Amino acid sequence: MSATPESRDRVVDAARALSIVVVTVWHWTLSVTHRTADGNLVMPNPIDVVPGGWLATWVLQIMPVFFLVGGYANMAGWQRTRANKDPAGRFVIDRLRRLSVPTAVWAGVWLAGELIAATLPGPHRWMWQWFPGYLTPLWFLGVYSLLILAVPVTATLHVRHGTGTLAALAGFIAVGSMLGRGVGLDWAVWVTVALVWLFCHQLGYAWRTWQLGRRPPAQRLAITGTGLLALVVLTVFAGYPRSMVGEVGDVESNIFPTNAAIAALAVFQLGLVALITPTAARLLRRPGVWKPVVALNVVAITVFLWHMTAYLIVLWAYEGLGHTLLAEPSAHWWAQRWFWLLAPTAVLIVLIAVFARVEAMARRPRRRADQAR
Repeated sequence: MSATPESRDRVVDAARALSIVVVTVWHWTLSVTHRTADGNLVMPNPIDVVPGGWLATWVLQIMPVFFLVGGYANMAGWQRTRANKDPAGRFVIDRLRRLSVPTAVWAGVWLAGELIAATLPGPHRWMWQWFPGYLTPLWFLGVYSLLILAVPVTATLHVRHGTGTLAALAGFIAVGSMLGRGVGLDWAVWVTVALVWLFCHQLGYAWRTWQLGRRPPAQRLAITGTGLLALVVLTVFAGYPRSMVGEVGDVESNIFPTNAAIAALAVFQLGLVALITPTAARLLRRPGVWKPVVALNVVAITVFLWHMTAYLIVLWAYEGLGHTLLAEPSAHWWAQRWFWLLAPTAVLIVLIAVFARVEAMARRPRRRADQAR
């Protein structure tokens, strides 16, 4: 940690760590996880019963930040690849390896457990049939892997036509939204999903190459204001849901399938990060603040993959002791939030101790030039 180079943007690492924490804590404590009549586990959130709760999702819907950070990190890696005259394929393989090896181990453990359970006497239901929530990490890893494959093209487009590329993507998202939401073309809806996450990733390129955190306050405020204005227009005048997460009873969600509101949210959140960068950068130079950020980044993929397993283990233990999962966000439910934070954390620490070495192995550089992010 003392060897952290001066050139490293600590705010990016802090944004990644914060994203992991928010996703994990949200799944554990802000999901009304309960059994349905057929024994399935479902995980609705209580935002619909919290007055003004939708506004909190404009900050706590953190998935755009994952892609912003990913774009920043991938551009940094691509710049080193070009500087070292390494082949593009090596960049792609190294980046995918960081994701695929820990994911393969995670999937292998779960599959082995499923196969063993299937051989035991009595009926067997596969995990994805009664608790699809445990597959939560896979959609992000799948989309992000596709973005890594496209880096040689998208990074080149950004270098040559940075503003133009972002503007074109925004235009395509607008057209796809009109065709999908207005005309009802299903294919346009799913094309828009891909374009939105690509747009978020390209914003990460801009974050790095344009050094947005070091821009004058007026420019950083302009980015924030642009995103906020777009969000207001979309949610107030264009009929998009105000919440950036799905709510109980909503006929439409901004996140599944992902739509233009999430693209606007990415701009807004990038602006917020840029606004706080000078202050955050100074704070992150304190060892007491920086050390936890480094520690969490070292095991980020492990936490992302295994946090739902930790949650499920606690759920099994809780029910095994004779307790019933609450189906409504009552006062009793809110009073239990401390337990659903601390108990999964204890289990996750054990899982990290077991599986973090897999992530370390996958991240281990093959060449000296890979040691810097």
